Amino acid sequence: MARTRPSAKNEATPASGNRLGDETSPYLLQHKDNPVHWHPWGKPALAEAKASGRPVMISIGYAACHWCHVMAHESFENAETAALMNDLFVNIKVDREERPDIDSFYQHALQLLGEHGGWPLTMFLTAEGEPFWGGTYFPGEAKYGRPGFREVLRRISQIYANEPDKVRTNAAAIKDALAQIAEADAGDLPGIDTIDAAAGQLLGLIDSVHGGIGGAPKFPQVPIFELLWRAYLRGRGPQYRDAVTVTLDRMCQGGIYDHLAGGFARYSVDAFWLVPHFEKMLYDNAQLIDLLTLVWQETGNPLYEQRIAETIGWLLREMVVEGGGFAGALDADSEGVEGRFAVWSESEIDAVLGPEAAFFKDAYDVSDAGNWEGKTILNRSKRTELGSEAEETRLAEARAKLLAVRQRRVPPGIDNKVLSDWNGLAIAALGNAGLVFGRPEWIEAAVSAFDFVVSKMIVDGRLQHSWCAGRPAHPSTLDDYANLCRAALVLHEAHGEERYLAQAIEWVAIVDSSFADSDSGYFFTAQDVDDVAVREKTALDNATPAGNATLIGVLARLYYLTGEEGYRARAEMVARAFSGGLKRNVFSHATLLNNCDFLQDALQVVLCGDEDKDGNREAMHQAVLSHSLPNRVLLHVAKSAVLPTTHPAHGKEPIGNRITAYVCRGTTCSLPLNDPGALSAQLAR
Repeated sequence: MARTRPSAKNEATPASGNRLGDETSPYLLQHKDNPVHWHPWGKPALAEAKASGRPVMISIGYAACHWCHVMAHESFENAETAALMNDLFVNIKVDREERPDIDSFYQHALQLLGEHGGWPLTMFLTAEGEPFWGGTYFPGEAKYGRPGFREVLRRISQIYANEPDKVRTNAAAIKDALAQIAEADAGDLPGIDTIDAAAGQLLGLIDSVHGGIGGAPKFPQVPIFELLWRAYLRGRGPQYRDAVTVTLDRMCQGGIYDHLAGGFARYSVDAFWLVPHFEKMLYDNAQLIDLLTLVWQETGNPLYEQRIAETIGWLLREMVVEGGGFAGALDADSEGVEGRFAVWSESEIDAVLGPEAAFFKDAYDVSDAGNWEGKTILNRSKRTELGSEAEETRLAEARAKLLAVRQRRVPPGIDNKVLSDWNGLAIAALGNAGLVFGRPEWIEAAVSAFDFVVSKMIVDGRLQHSWCAGRPAHPSTLDDYANLCRAALVLHEAHGEERYLAQAIEWVAIVDSSFADSDSGYFFTAQDVDDVAVREKTALDNATPAGNATLIGVLARLYYLTGEEGYRARAEMVARAFSGGLKRNVFSHATLLNNCDFLQDALQVVLCGDEDKDGNREAMHQAVLSHSLPNRVLLHVAKSAVLPTTHPAHGKEPIGNRITAYVCRGTTCSLPLNDPGALSAQLAR
């Protein structure tokens, strides 16, 4: 399908009345030449609706969304449909990644109408912005059991004009229900028994053969698998370990993984991780790097180590914007066709690899018939482990040749917005992986991205949610602050520099002043954001971890690092504010449960002393980092006197002019340990 790309000259088409030309979002710029009279989100569009007496049609999507492109081609690029839209509606286009608060509000509205959410989101609003009906993708002509979009437009316009009472009643009911989103569902602080019970409930949903949850489609669901992994580490049984490792094995070898360039696609459309929805998102890959690193620390599986390195290699090679921040996503489509860039025919493989082709085809499921629509999605699903060193060397050489050929194809579009919350996830993942694997270049990439955010995305002391084309824009969300605070604390552990701790403390203070709701958690939007009808408040994970849930871990870590009881009290407050929801929905509370585990059962490892006798410093660090310790708080101090007076290791000193470790849980610390083997044995217990 024809698709416009951002151009250097951002001018709206004067004849069409399209007002998207001055935007920076790659998604909005894809639509700047549509014959639709698009408005960006804002008060002017609603004012026009009031003045004209027309309802509002709002279309929400994102640049890497395949079905958004399909609807654009079928309807928004169609002159007849656009004329109908312009005549009957005021039309607003929103990039859901720029305004996740707007998207979330209308997604919830659609769900209240009994529909599944998704993108593109198509909602119909009153001139006050209140939703009264909607859906997701509508085809240009009736098909898939769905009415054609022009038919929908005419019918909604008729209802708005002829049945105003029905519209008002629908809008009021939805608005009242949406207002309840701001009400937290309080309960008790979840203890370990509650967390274990939730893990047991979720274990029953796992596909024990192919991994993942349920059938098709399958998503990574990283917080849930971290919850199961934590249950295994607490001694709940090998079935919890297997649920995680089977899932990671299948994903790492399946078609959802890009075996040539690295990185994971958004999800698998089947139950076997074979056929991806080809878009690649920063947030999925960041979370998977974190989980793979955590599981590798226990298993030492070389497959996980390789996938981590390859995925980070892809991020650093393809997703870094000028200045060091990370771009958001790669498109599912190229040349208007989903997956065209990534798939192969057998003849193409033969032509590139020659005598090595047979060996490669056997390993990567290549055949004349293909495994998807007559083409081949490269995968190694028939083996869950890597081959011999010699085999892997041959395969790596073949992959390099194929990648070089693939790079000559028309690439999928890149959404080069830098988003604060997604960058927070990526910074934390790279910082931790760099620390664990001894890869300082990964840590430095994380530092560069962090510095990008701090230098380019703060305006008048407040974070902005996105940056694109040299401009920071859009109000920050709770998730922005939560994820970047977590990232700062990971860099504090990796680097030891106080500036990261100070930045996290400063940002938490802003969260308290601008997002807090008394003793009932934090709103998603700040108090001075005036263009959302309802300020939502939730601890439910979506594609990314919930900000309130992440903040529990941030506040807990600040408590352990500073000894200030106020941080712990606020962490417990947030956990209690939302824990009542566990009775109805364990599935989406995994991050909350994981951070409640950390809050109550942190393992603090203090390395004390300046001496580095016989390289003891590095050996002691590696003794800690070689263990899978999701509740780890690792501090290296010259003297324990710098620790808070409430810290259980305060006053303890290094022994024998060597780096000395104290392993502390609760108020109790181990005996001093200055032998790496002894420290490792202590941590293993």
